[in-house]
Amino acid sequence: MSRPAIKLYNFPRSGHAHRAELMLSLLQLPTELIFVDLAKGEHKTPEFLAINPFGQVPAIDDGGTIISDSNAILVYLAKRYGNDDWLPQEPAAAARVQRWLSVAAGLVAFGPAAARLVTVFGYSFNTEEVINRAHALFTVMEGELGETPFLTGDKPSIADVANYSYIAHAPEGNVSLEPYPNIRAWLARIEALPGFVPMPRTATGLQA
Repeated sequence: MSRPAIKLYNFPRSGHAHRAELMLSLLQLPTELIFVDLAKGEHKTPEFLAINPFGQVPAIDDGGTIISDSNAILVYLAKRYGNDDWLPQEPAAAARVQRWLSVAAGLVAFGPAAARLVTVFGYSFNTEEVINRAHALFTVMEGELGETPFLTGDKPSIADVANYSYIAHAPEGNVSLEPYPNIRAWLARIEALPGFVPMPRTATGLQA
């Protein structure tokens, strides 16, 4: 008996939505993509706010279980459909994953993701400030990825999925990845995983 498709409310140029789409694909889960047109304000309609009161993508509907927030979705999918490699149970390993989920929600969001918001969506952040934040983060990541192939060890986890999208697309926000060979090798390892799906690129920033 085939598994019912999990509904993913997404916007293709959203790195947050891509995290969820990538995890669903890596776990080989049937997925129904539901496009939410942010430009038309569909994320602020009463219908969508009933799904996610914060009015943000992504959200998933797994047979009536609705989960919003990209990192929360990763945790849910790993717990329900994954294995301990994606989200370890051992306390120290689980803490290492949580550390990088916090990075994705903080340093990535206010660094490379914010820089991309300027060029792709016209946000008015201080460009120099957000680009400098991105490079400060990447300097730390470059060192840590010189020790292990993935962010938390020898195997990929949801930590890698949470951080991949905006880092892979950092050049769209004028953040070069050329100085960071370990980061670029890490991105390539994720892209080589069975089930990997890319996020559409935009011709902005260094990608123009």
